[in-house]
Amino acid sequence: MNKLILATLILTLCLCSCTKLPPANDDVSMVIGTYTDSGSYGMYSVSFDQETGTYTLLDSIKAVNPSYLIFSADSTIIYAVNEVDDNQGGVSSIKYDKANGTFNLLNGTATGSGAPCYLATNGKILATANYGGGSLTVFPIAENGIVLPVDTLYVGSVGGPDSTRQESPHVHCVEFTPDGKYLFASDFSADRLLAFEVVEGGHKLIPLLNEKGEQVVVPVESDYGPRHIIFDESGKHAYVIGELSGKVTVFDYNDERLTQKQIIDGDPYDGRGSSDIHLSPDGRYLYTSNRLKGDGINIFEVNTETGELTQAGYQLTGPHPRHFNITPNGKWMLVACRDSNEIEVYAIDKKTGLLSPTDTRITIPKPVCVQFLP
Repeated sequence: MNKLILATLILTLCLCSCTKLPPANDDVSMVIGTYTDSGSYGMYSVSFDQETGTYTLLDSIKAVNPSYLIFSADSTIIYAVNEVDDNQGGVSSIKYDKANGTFNLLNGTATGSGAPCYLATNGKILATANYGGGSLTVFPIAENGIVLPVDTLYVGSVGGPDSTRQESPHVHCVEFTPDGKYLFASDFSADRLLAFEVVEGGHKLIPLLNEKGEQVVVPVESDYGPRHIIFDESGKHAYVIGELSGKVTVFDYNDERLTQKQIIDGDPYDGRGSSDIHLSPDGRYLYTSNRLKGDGINIFEVNTETGELTQAGYQLTGPHPRHFNITPNGKWMLVACRDSNEIEVYAIDKKTGLLSPTDTRITIPKPVCVQFLP
Protein backbone atom coordinates (compact mmCIF):
# COMPACT_ATOMS: atom_id res chain seq x y z
CA MET A 1 0.00 0.00 0.00
CA ASN A 2 1.26 3.52 -0.81
CA LYS A 3 2.92 4.95 2.33
CA LEU A 4 1.08 8.30 2.05
CA ILE A 5 -2.32 6.57 1.71
CA LEU A 6 -1.47 4.36 4.69
CA ALA A 7 -0.46 7.40 6.76
CA THR A 8 -3.72 9.12 5.82
CA LEU A 9 -5.75 6.09 6.88
CA ILE A 10 -3.92 5.93 10.21
CA LEU A 11 -4.50 9.67 10.70
CA THR A 12 -8.22 9.28 9.97
CA LEU A 13 -8.51 6.44 12.48
CA CYS A 14 -6.71 8.54 15.10
CA LEU A 15 -9.09 11.43 14.50
CA CYS A 16 -12.14 9.19 14.79
CA SER A 17 -10.88 7.87 18.13
CA CYS A 18 -9.99 11.23 19.69
CA THR A 19 -12.33 13.85 18.24
CA LYS A 20 -14.11 14.41 21.57
CA LEU A 21 -10.96 14.47 23.70
CA PRO A 22 -10.38 17.98 25.12
CA PRO A 23 -6.84 19.35 25.35
CA ALA A 24 -5.01 18.95 28.68
CA ASN A 25 -4.43 21.97 30.89
CA ASP A 26 -0.74 22.31 29.94
CA ASP A 27 -1.44 21.98 26.22
CA VAL A 28 -1.84 24.68 23.59
CA SER A 29 -4.36 24.28 20.78
CA MET A 30 -3.20 24.58 17.19
CA VAL A 31 -4.76 24.23 13.77
CA ILE A 32 -3.01 22.87 10.68
CA GLY A 33 -3.84 23.89 7.11
CA THR A 34 -2.95 21.71 4.12
CA TYR A 35 -3.08 21.27 0.38
CA THR A 36 -5.73 18.68 -0.39
CA ASP A 37 -4.58 17.28 -3.74
CA SER A 38 -2.70 14.33 -2.19
CA GLY A 39 -5.02 12.74 0.34
CA SER A 40 -5.41 15.44 2.98
CA TYR A 41 -8.92 15.92 4.36
CA GLY A 42 -8.50 19.66 4.90
CA MET A 43 -7.85 21.27 8.31
CA TYR A 44 -6.77 19.49 11.49
CA SER A 45 -7.05 20.48 15.14
CA VAL A 46 -4.23 19.39 17.45
CA SER A 47 -3.42 19.73 21.15
CA PHE A 48 0.32 20.28 21.65
CA ASP A 49 2.03 19.81 25.01
CA GLN A 50 4.38 22.78 25.45
CA GLU A 51 6.38 21.00 28.14
CA THR A 52 7.04 17.63 26.50
CA GLY A 53 6.71 18.49 22.80
CA THR A 54 4.12 15.76 22.23
CA TYR A 55 0.69 16.11 20.63
CA THR A 56 -2.84 14.72 20.34
CA LEU A 57 -5.04 14.96 17.26
CA LEU A 58 -8.50 16.33 18.12
CA ASP A 59 -10.64 16.97 15.05
CA SER A 60 -10.68 17.62 11.30
CA ILE A 61 -12.91 19.41 8.82
CA LYS A 62 -13.19 18.93 5.09
CA ALA A 63 -11.92 21.92 3.10
CA VAL A 64 -10.30 22.59 -0.26
CA ASN A 65 -6.70 23.78 -0.01
CA PRO A 66 -6.94 25.66 3.33
CA SER A 67 -3.32 26.72 2.89
CA TYR A 68 -3.37 29.65 5.29
CA LEU A 69 -5.59 30.42 8.28
CA ILE A 70 -5.91 32.83 11.21
CA PHE A 71 -7.98 33.07 14.38
CA SER A 72 -10.39 35.85 15.29
CA ALA A 73 -9.34 38.01 18.25
CA ASP A 74 -11.45 35.97 20.67
CA SER A 75 -10.26 32.67 19.11
CA THR A 76 -13.80 31.47 18.44
CA ILE A 77 -13.65 31.71 14.65
CA ILE A 78 -11.07 30.58 12.11
CA TYR A 79 -10.74 32.32 8.76
CA ALA A 80 -9.07 30.17 6.09
CA VAL A 81 -8.28 30.70 2.43
CA ASN A 82 -9.30 28.12 -0.16
CA GLU A 83 -6.33 28.40 -2.49
CA VAL A 84 -7.83 27.58 -5.87
CA ASP A 85 -6.80 29.36 -9.06
CA ASP A 86 -8.82 30.52 -12.09
CA ASN A 87 -10.94 32.95 -10.03
CA GLN A 88 -12.45 30.05 -8.08
CA GLY A 89 -10.59 30.90 -4.88
CA GLY A 90 -12.45 31.61 -1.70
CA VAL A 91 -12.35 32.19 2.03
CA SER A 92 -14.15 30.20 4.74
CA SER A 93 -15.29 31.13 8.24
CA ILE A 94 -15.31 28.22 10.70
CA LYS A 95 -16.61 28.16 14.26
CA TYR A 96 -13.93 26.84 16.62
CA ASP A 97 -14.65 25.33 20.03
CA LYS A 98 -11.69 26.32 22.19
CA ALA A 99 -12.54 23.82 24.91
CA ASN A 100 -12.56 20.75 22.65
CA GLY A 101 -10.72 21.88 19.54
CA THR A 102 -13.65 21.07 17.24
CA PHE A 103 -14.80 22.75 14.01
CA ASN A 104 -18.12 23.81 12.51
CA LEU A 105 -18.27 25.47 9.09
CA LEU A 106 -20.17 28.78 9.06
CA ASN A 107 -19.87 29.92 5.45
CA GLY A 108 -17.65 30.36 2.43
CA THR A 109 -17.28 33.36 0.13
CA ALA A 110 -15.55 33.80 -3.23
CA THR A 111 -12.55 36.12 -3.36
CA GLY A 112 -13.20 37.12 -6.96
CA SER A 113 -9.53 36.46 -7.69
CA GLY A 114 -7.37 33.37 -8.06
CA ALA A 115 -5.18 31.56 -5.53
CA PRO A 116 -5.76 33.40 -2.24
CA CYS A 117 -2.75 32.53 -0.08
CA TYR A 118 -2.77 34.85 2.95
CA LEU A 119 -5.28 36.79 5.04
CA ALA A 120 -5.52 39.28 7.88
CA THR A 121 -8.36 40.79 9.92
CA ASN A 122 -9.00 43.63 12.34
CA GLY A 123 -12.28 42.04 13.42
CA LYS A 124 -14.39 44.27 11.18
CA ILE A 125 -12.99 43.50 7.76
CA LEU A 126 -11.02 40.61 6.30
CA ALA A 127 -8.35 41.08 3.63
CA THR A 128 -6.91 38.33 1.44
CA ALA A 129 -3.77 38.35 -0.69
CA ASN A 130 -4.52 36.57 -3.96
CA TYR A 131 -1.28 35.34 -5.50
CA GLY A 132 -2.65 33.98 -8.77
CA GLY A 133 -5.08 36.84 -9.29
CA GLY A 134 -2.49 39.44 -8.31
CA SER A 135 -4.91 41.31 -6.09
CA LEU A 136 -6.08 42.18 -2.59
CA THR A 137 -9.71 41.45 -1.67
CA VAL A 138 -11.55 43.15 1.19
CA PHE A 139 -14.62 41.59 2.86
CA PRO A 140 -16.91 42.98 5.56
CA ILE A 141 -17.37 40.71 8.60
CA ALA A 142 -20.84 40.31 10.13
CA GLU A 143 -21.37 40.51 13.91
CA ASN A 144 -21.59 36.71 14.11
CA GLY A 145 -18.21 36.35 12.36
CA ILE A 146 -19.52 35.33 8.96
CA VAL A 147 -17.59 36.73 5.98
CA LEU A 148 -19.85 38.81 3.74
CA PRO A 149 -19.44 39.19 -0.06
CA VAL A 150 -16.53 41.18 -1.51
CA ASP A 151 -16.55 44.90 -0.80
CA THR A 152 -13.42 46.01 -2.67
CA LEU A 153 -10.69 44.49 -4.83
CA TYR A 154 -7.33 46.17 -5.46
CA VAL A 155 -4.98 44.90 -8.19
CA GLY A 156 -1.20 44.71 -7.92
CA SER A 157 1.37 45.46 -10.59
CA VAL A 158 4.54 44.24 -12.31
CA GLY A 159 7.98 45.73 -12.86
CA GLY A 160 10.45 43.23 -11.40
CA PRO A 161 13.20 41.75 -13.61
CA ASP A 162 12.37 38.03 -13.26
CA SER A 163 10.56 37.26 -16.52
CA THR A 164 9.25 33.94 -15.18
CA ARG A 165 8.32 34.63 -11.55
CA GLN A 166 7.31 38.30 -11.94
CA GLU A 167 5.62 38.10 -15.32
CA SER A 168 2.18 38.99 -13.94
CA PRO A 169 0.90 40.66 -10.74
CA HIS A 170 1.15 38.62 -7.53
CA VAL A 171 0.04 39.90 -4.13
CA HIS A 172 1.48 37.59 -1.49
CA CYS A 173 0.75 39.02 1.96
CA VAL A 174 -1.49 41.50 3.76
CA GLU A 175 -0.69 42.77 7.26
CA PHE A 176 -2.38 45.34 9.50
CA THR A 177 -0.03 47.65 11.38
CA PRO A 178 0.05 47.17 15.18
CA ASP A 179 -1.74 50.51 15.70
CA GLY A 180 -4.55 49.34 13.40
CA LYS A 181 -4.38 52.47 11.24
CA TYR A 182 -2.93 50.96 8.07
CA LEU A 183 -2.44 47.78 6.09
CA PHE A 184 0.57 46.91 3.96
CA ALA A 185 0.46 44.41 1.09
CA SER A 186 3.43 42.77 -0.63
CA ASP A 187 3.27 43.58 -4.34
CA PHE A 188 5.54 40.67 -5.26
CA SER A 189 6.01 41.28 -8.98
CA ALA A 190 6.64 45.02 -8.63
CA ASP A 191 9.21 44.71 -5.81
CA ARG A 192 7.33 47.00 -3.47
CA LEU A 193 4.78 47.20 -0.67
CA LEU A 194 1.41 48.89 -1.14
CA ALA A 195 0.02 51.05 1.68
CA PHE A 196 -3.67 51.27 2.59
CA GLU A 197 -5.47 53.35 5.19
CA VAL A 198 -8.09 51.88 7.52
CA VAL A 199 -11.08 54.27 7.68
CA GLU A 200 -14.72 54.45 8.78
CA GLY A 201 -13.98 53.06 12.22
CA GLY A 202 -12.12 50.06 10.83
CA HIS A 203 -14.84 49.06 8.36
CA LYS A 204 -13.16 50.27 5.16
CA LEU A 205 -9.78 50.03 3.44
CA ILE A 206 -8.63 52.65 0.92
CA PRO A 207 -5.26 53.36 -0.74
CA LEU A 208 -3.08 55.65 1.37
CA LEU A 209 -2.28 58.71 -0.76
CA ASN A 210 0.71 61.06 -0.70
CA GLU A 211 0.63 64.83 -1.20
CA LYS A 212 0.48 64.29 -4.99
CA GLY A 213 -2.61 62.12 -4.72
CA GLU A 214 -0.67 58.94 -5.59
CA GLN A 215 -0.82 55.72 -3.60
CA VAL A 216 2.00 55.39 -1.10
CA VAL A 217 4.37 52.56 -2.03
CA VAL A 218 7.43 51.26 -0.19
CA PRO A 219 10.12 50.04 -2.60
CA VAL A 220 12.44 47.13 -1.89
CA GLU A 221 15.45 45.99 -3.89
CA SER A 222 14.97 44.94 -7.50
CA ASP A 223 14.51 41.17 -7.94
CA TYR A 224 13.44 40.95 -4.28
CA GLY A 225 9.98 39.38 -4.61
CA PRO A 226 8.57 40.57 -1.25
CA ARG A 227 6.62 37.74 0.36
CA HIS A 228 5.70 38.01 4.06
CA ILE A 229 5.57 41.06 6.34
CA ILE A 230 5.70 40.99 10.16
CA PHE A 231 5.91 43.60 12.94
CA ASP A 232 7.64 43.21 16.29
CA GLU A 233 5.81 43.37 19.62
CA SER A 234 6.77 47.01 20.16
CA GLY A 235 5.20 48.03 16.87
CA LYS A 236 8.34 50.02 16.03
CA HIS A 237 9.95 47.65 13.53
CA ALA A 238 8.81 45.65 10.51
CA TYR A 239 10.53 42.80 8.68
CA VAL A 240 9.96 41.78 5.05
CA ILE A 241 11.34 38.59 3.55
CA GLY A 242 12.13 38.40 -0.16
CA GLU A 243 11.17 35.12 -1.76
CA LEU A 244 13.48 35.64 -4.74
CA SER A 245 16.39 37.44 -3.06
CA GLY A 246 16.30 35.48 0.20
CA LYS A 247 17.01 38.74 2.02
CA VAL A 248 15.32 40.27 5.05
CA THR A 249 14.73 44.02 5.07
CA VAL A 250 14.36 45.76 8.43
CA PHE A 251 12.16 48.86 8.60
CA ASP A 252 11.44 51.38 11.31
CA TYR A 253 7.69 51.99 11.58
CA ASN A 254 6.37 55.39 12.64
CA ASP A 255 2.70 56.10 11.97
CA GLU A 256 2.24 55.60 8.22
CA ARG A 257 5.93 55.46 7.38
CA LEU A 258 8.15 52.44 6.85
CA THR A 259 11.79 53.59 6.75
CA GLN A 260 14.38 51.09 5.57
CA LYS A 261 17.37 50.64 7.89
CA GLN A 262 18.98 47.25 7.13
CA ILE A 263 19.10 44.52 4.48
CA ILE A 264 20.63 41.17 5.42
CA ASP A 265 20.99 37.98 3.37
CA GLY A 266 18.91 35.06 4.64
CA ASP A 267 19.45 32.43 1.93
CA PRO A 268 23.03 31.13 1.77
CA TYR A 269 22.03 28.56 -0.87
CA ASP A 270 20.48 31.05 -3.33
CA GLY A 271 17.42 28.85 -3.78
CA ARG A 272 15.08 31.75 -4.71
CA GLY A 273 12.41 30.13 -2.57
CA SER A 274 12.47 31.90 0.79
CA SER A 275 9.11 31.61 2.43
CA ASP A 276 8.08 32.34 6.01
CA ILE A 277 9.29 34.68 8.76
CA HIS A 278 8.64 34.80 12.52
CA LEU A 279 10.01 36.35 15.70
CA SER A 280 10.47 34.40 18.90
CA PRO A 281 7.90 35.32 21.58
CA ASP A 282 10.54 37.27 23.54
CA GLY A 283 11.58 39.16 20.37
CA ARG A 284 15.24 38.19 20.71
CA TYR A 285 15.46 35.99 17.60
CA LEU A 286 14.06 36.09 14.09
CA TYR A 287 13.68 33.02 11.87
CA THR A 288 13.10 32.59 8.15
CA SER A 289 12.49 29.47 6.06
CA ASN A 290 14.11 28.61 2.74
CA ARG A 291 13.00 26.12 0.11
CA LEU A 292 14.20 24.73 -3.27
CA LYS A 293 17.87 24.56 -2.18
CA GLY A 294 19.32 23.89 1.28
CA ASP A 295 15.83 23.65 2.74
CA GLY A 296 15.93 24.92 6.28
CA ILE A 297 15.55 27.68 8.85
CA ASN A 298 17.87 30.68 9.04
CA ILE A 299 18.37 32.13 12.51
CA PHE A 300 19.08 35.78 13.35
CA GLU A 301 19.71 37.52 16.66
CA VAL A 302 17.68 40.72 17.06
CA ASN A 303 18.93 43.95 18.60
CA THR A 304 15.73 44.66 20.53
CA GLU A 305 16.49 48.40 20.66
CA THR A 306 17.21 49.03 16.96
CA GLY A 307 15.48 46.00 15.43
CA GLU A 308 18.61 45.15 13.44
CA LEU A 309 19.68 41.57 12.78
CA THR A 310 22.86 39.51 13.12
CA GLN A 311 23.31 36.05 11.63
CA ALA A 312 23.23 33.39 14.38
CA GLY A 313 22.87 29.99 12.68
CA TYR A 314 21.15 27.73 10.17
CA GLN A 315 19.14 24.53 10.68
CA LEU A 316 18.48 22.13 7.81
CA THR A 317 14.95 20.68 7.74
CA GLY A 318 12.80 18.37 5.65
CA PRO A 319 11.82 19.34 2.11
CA HIS A 320 9.85 22.50 1.38
CA PRO A 321 9.36 24.22 4.77
CA ARG A 322 6.63 26.53 3.48
CA HIS A 323 5.47 27.64 6.93
CA PHE A 324 6.56 27.30 10.55
CA ASN A 325 5.53 28.60 13.93
CA ILE A 326 6.78 28.84 17.51
CA THR A 327 4.85 27.73 20.60
CA PRO A 328 3.66 30.59 22.83
CA ASN A 329 6.16 29.62 25.54
CA GLY A 330 9.02 29.86 23.01
CA LYS A 331 10.23 26.31 23.67
CA TRP A 332 9.39 24.56 20.37
CA MET A 333 9.33 25.32 16.66
CA LEU A 334 6.97 23.36 14.39
CA VAL A 335 8.02 23.30 10.74
CA ALA A 336 5.47 22.33 8.07
CA CYS A 337 7.50 20.40 5.49
CA ARG A 338 5.08 20.11 2.61
CA ASP A 339 6.93 17.58 0.48
CA SER A 340 7.68 15.05 3.23
CA ASN A 341 4.09 15.17 4.54
CA GLU A 342 5.31 15.94 8.05
CA ILE A 343 5.44 18.69 10.62
CA GLU A 344 8.85 18.50 12.27
CA VAL A 345 9.30 19.58 15.89
CA TYR A 346 12.49 21.38 16.98
CA ALA A 347 13.58 22.38 20.49
CA ILE A 348 14.66 26.03 20.78
CA ASP A 349 17.61 27.06 22.92
CA LYS A 350 16.34 30.30 24.46
CA LYS A 351 19.89 31.51 25.17
CA THR A 352 21.23 31.12 21.62
CA GLY A 353 18.08 30.84 19.49
CA LEU A 354 19.48 27.69 17.87
CA LEU A 355 17.31 24.69 16.99
CA SER A 356 17.72 21.01 17.90
CA PRO A 357 15.81 18.28 16.00
CA THR A 358 13.52 15.98 17.98
CA ASP A 359 12.01 12.62 17.11
CA THR A 360 8.49 14.06 17.09
CA ARG A 361 6.74 14.17 13.71
CA ILE A 362 3.12 15.00 12.95
CA THR A 363 2.29 13.02 9.81
CA ILE A 364 -0.30 14.83 7.68
CA PRO A 365 -0.44 15.04 3.86
CA LYS A 366 0.88 18.35 2.48
CA PRO A 367 0.98 20.48 5.66
CA VAL A 368 1.54 24.16 4.84
CA CYS A 369 0.26 26.19 7.79
CA VAL A 370 0.54 25.87 11.59
CA GLN A 371 -1.30 28.39 13.80
CA PHE A 372 -1.49 28.37 17.60
CA LEU A 373 -4.49 29.58 19.55
CA PRO A 374 -3.76 33.22 20.50
